Amino acid sequence: MRISYNRLWKLLIDKNLKKKDLMERCSISSASVAKLTKGDNITTDVLLRICKGLDCDFADIMQVIPDEKPGEKET
Repeated sequence: MRISYNRLWKLLIDKNLKKKDLMERCSISSASVAKLTKGDNITTDVLLRICKGLDCDFADIMQVIPDEKPGEKET
């Protein structure tokens, strides 16, 4: 299983915000944004700051993607 932050990027689009706005509004570093962009691991502290800054919940910015089973194609 892996974490996808596609919901975060959609939320930013819906709120007409850029990644720079996210960094300023949520007090997170460019390194953290780079990790989010790559789908890398990020601390819960950063996730909490994002949720607080964007007035949302974890489910609004991330989702768990199950591993692909052998013989299945990802949709």
